[in-house]
Amino acid sequence: MTRRKKEPLRTMTEEEQKWLERISRCHSEPASHVARAKEILAVAEGISYTQAAQVAGRKSGDAVSQLVRQFNREGIAAIRPQHGGGPKRKYTSVERERVLREIRRSPDPEKDGTQTWSLTLLQKALRKAEDGLPEISTERIWVILQEAGFRWQKSRSWRETGQVVRKRKRGVVTVTDRDAAPKKN
Repeated sequence: MTRRKKEPLRTMTEEEQKWLERISRCHSEPASHVARAKEILAVAEGISYTQAAQVAGRKSGDAVSQLVRQFNREGIAAIRPQHGGGPKRKYTSVERERVLREIRRSPDPEKDGTQTWSLTLLQKALRKAEDGLPEISTERIWVILQEAGFRWQKSRSWRETGQVVRKRKRGVVTVTDRDAAPKKN
């Protein structure tokens, strides 16, 4: 005997139905999106949550129940998985840009106490600034710089990957390699 559904699936619009059918047959979509679309379509056909989970290759009918509840609130956006646990992201793209803007700024020896940035000095500068980040750690700065394509150079300074300083007859110039893109994990 099955339990009564606390929150049954709402009636879908025609557009939602088409999108879910397209996603459920798509080979280029992530597998989690395809499975979620199949689960919702199966529930829409009147299949139980447990059987809908089995149709999509999953085990838990409870997860289908949660997906249905989320679909009722959000619509198609429920297909994308949410944050999977662990601590929430503390720094958004605005804060990341703030770190990158600071590293690209040449340090002032009078104000910053250095001519080249180290992680610790960059952390102190970011914490002191009015629009800075008072709780940022050196580890977080390092991760942000790595994701943006910066590497620690032998000259003991942070440089963007693909940029190098060369001495020429006309003086010192920065040469940029167009093919060097930052690594994305």
